[in-house]
Amino acid sequence: MNLKTFALPSVAIAAILALAGCSGTAQSTTRPDGSGDHSGHSMPMGAPSASSAQGVFNAADAMFAQMMIPHHEQAVEMSGIVLSKPGLDARVAALAEQIKAAQAPEIATQRGWLAAWGQPTAMAAAAGHGMEGMMTADDLGGLKAAGASDAAKLFLTRMIAHHEGAVTMARTELSSGSNPEAVSMATSIIGSQTQEIEQMKSLLGQL
Repeated sequence: MNLKTFALPSVAIAAILALAGCSGTAQSTTRPDGSGDHSGHSMPMGAPSASSAQGVFNAADAMFAQMMIPHHEQAVEMSGIVLSKPGLDARVAALAEQIKAAQAPEIATQRGWLAAWGQPTAMAAAAGHGMEGMMTADDLGGLKAAGASDAAKLFLTRMIAHHEGAVTMARTELSSGSNPEAVSMATSIIGSQTQEIEQMKSLLGQL
């Protein structure tokens, strides 16, 4: 398993510094009606009232959410592709369903954080390039074109790398983030996806 420290691209580092320059942390105050008032970060109308919006966040928390959203979205996409294969191994299908069920709600939560923090969902242009484990367009095309048997093996191989990348990003959040909910999710990702990596390695050896 690749547990090396995640090296952010220079553009990503610049994005972090830019965020930090605007406001490294945001502390909320609670109004009588229970809503949060963020210093330097107004909550958009209709934004989810996430409890994380009532605490602090820093540039690392925002970057974690901004990078994890497309990472999770691709995992959901990969799972959807392999689940569309007639005759797919039932064990692979169950794992793909499990991944979709876990990561889709996390995407919604991360979007809610960013909306509450007044941060854009997407990072600065090209800042996300180099995220570990991401499949290329050609990789996704190969998965779509493969038959059930080959697709199952390709899905497991690519998803192992994909999960390893997510674990690396989550470890970076643990070391640099400050928002309790973001740090908690990072801890959960490390635990659940490390377990799934071992499950996928075992399953791959049986196909």
